[in-house]
Amino acid sequence: MRIHCFHVMLACCLSLPAAAQERIALNQDGFYPAGPKLAFVTGHLPGGPFYVLTENRADTVFKGTLGPETASRNSSTVTRRADFSALRQAGRYVLSIPGVGVSYAFPVRAHAMEPASIAALKGYYYLRSNMPLEVAYAGPWQRPAGHPDTAVLVHASAADARRPEGTVLASPGGWYDAGDYNKYVVNSGISVYTLLAAYEDFKPYYDTLRTGIPESSNHLPDILDEALYNLRWMLTMQDPQDGGVYHKLTNAAFDGWVKPGATTLPRYVVQKSTAATLDLAAVAAQAARIFGAFEKEAPGLADSCRRAAIAAWNWAQAHPAVLYDQDALNKRFAPPISTGTYGDNHVEDEWFWAACELYTTTKEKVYRQALEKRISLPVSVPDWGHVQLLGYYTLLRTGAVGRPALKDSLLRLADGYVNALQHTAFATVMGGSTKDFVWGSNAVAANQGMLLLAAYRLTHAPRYALAALDNLDYLLGRNATGYCFVTGQGSFATMHPHHRPSVSDGVVPPVPGLLAGGPNPGMQDHVHYGHTAPELAYMDDAASYASNEIAINWNAPLVYLCGGIEALQRDLGLAR
Repeated sequence: MRIHCFHVMLACCLSLPAAAQERIALNQDGFYPAGPKLAFVTGHLPGGPFYVLTENRADTVFKGTLGPETASRNSSTVTRRADFSALRQAGRYVLSIPGVGVSYAFPVRAHAMEPASIAALKGYYYLRSNMPLEVAYAGPWQRPAGHPDTAVLVHASAADARRPEGTVLASPGGWYDAGDYNKYVVNSGISVYTLLAAYEDFKPYYDTLRTGIPESSNHLPDILDEALYNLRWMLTMQDPQDGGVYHKLTNAAFDGWVKPGATTLPRYVVQKSTAATLDLAAVAAQAARIFGAFEKEAPGLADSCRRAAIAAWNWAQAHPAVLYDQDALNKRFAPPISTGTYGDNHVEDEWFWAACELYTTTKEKVYRQALEKRISLPVSVPDWGHVQLLGYYTLLRTGAVGRPALKDSLLRLADGYVNALQHTAFATVMGGSTKDFVWGSNAVAANQGMLLLAAYRLTHAPRYALAALDNLDYLLGRNATGYCFVTGQGSFATMHPHHRPSVSDGVVPPVPGLLAGGPNPGMQDHVHYGHTAPELAYMDDAASYASNEIAINWNAPLVYLCGGIEALQRDLGLAR
């Protein structure tokens, strides 16, 4: 309906503070025409009507009634729900709530999540380490190449008879890991896996998606080009003599707030580790089966990946528990290393994941036996140190191991999240437990979404995919802070991420398409946040590395979630 609402608009919207916009939490990137459309107003207020207005506020297109007040479990926040799912007409709108004000403008459109999908994937282009970012592709974020890494030193902790301390290696390429300028194999493992998994699960969508990177004109899908940029670097971190993989490539200490490549400090490859080696084994095996279909575009790549995966597995077999302990290393070797550790003291899940990928690719009995030994380990939403579920995803996707218990276990995990959704103040899976709010909490939300899409693909039950969409709404603005956590998206987005290129480039907007870490009551950076409650403990400040850093493993499930929802929009009835 279209009702002239000039007087309603005057009564409800004028002379109210701009901060009112942050009180109305919604997906600032918008909604699908036939999909759910929820917003939440925070703070105590009486129930009553709400209105959806055209962006110019000249007309009302929908009128509804606010829901009952709900108290959050994760702060003192209270909310009321505005449900305007019945509005299906494409356009740009604002939500008006009497006594509060108007929301940021939002669209209703087909392909509602495609801008975020493209931005999140292209975010990796801006993280490339040793190639210039040209204005044709990077716009105002153009820059010279960063660290070339063509003359990297073997650190004392990584030295052996064939490669003694100080040996010079070449290990170019790859993505900068996070807000710093170092590169870490363990974190690269889950990140590359997730991009490749997105391609495996939603191949038709990604076959045609173009993000405007230099490789967009070639015959590989852009998501594979981007994953390959980092995978080729990971392969350089493998010792060709024995198959072991160096844990990371790093400065001895973090760079300051300088542009990429501005410093000429020595860079090192540091100790081989079982976790890093198994991560490469898993990702290389996965890549071998995917790139086997692209022999013309990437000749020999699949075979190289397969050999690298097997060599890494064999090294790990001979070195099953070489754990990365940076404090212990610094007591023995110089220079001391103080950059990110990615230390993992429990690698049974890495063994399982690598075995799953190798068995799926090779069908060799030795890998089947290895995964069967570990198949009953508990599963949880993945992060870089907990990768058991990645193996489940692969086995269930490919049917390589026909075990109903795998499906049952994954669905029990998904059901636990969906069943808790109705009790949360923002009607999202994210926040069902205070434990969701950790360092990188936004990646928790995105990985929950990835799990829920896996459950949907197994069952075709819409409740799982719609719960995944709820979590995407959370990341794009439907949360207690009111922030859209993806740089360059929405109207009230993260502007000051802990990200050295964004701080040092002299461009006011940050590098786009990057997911901020999100609320983290741990506040390990000791910045004054203003709020300490779990869902509010966020500070849009470059100094806040505990809540506002970016990271490749956080962007990856965002890519999967945005692309998955886009790929499934017609199956789910979101777009007519």
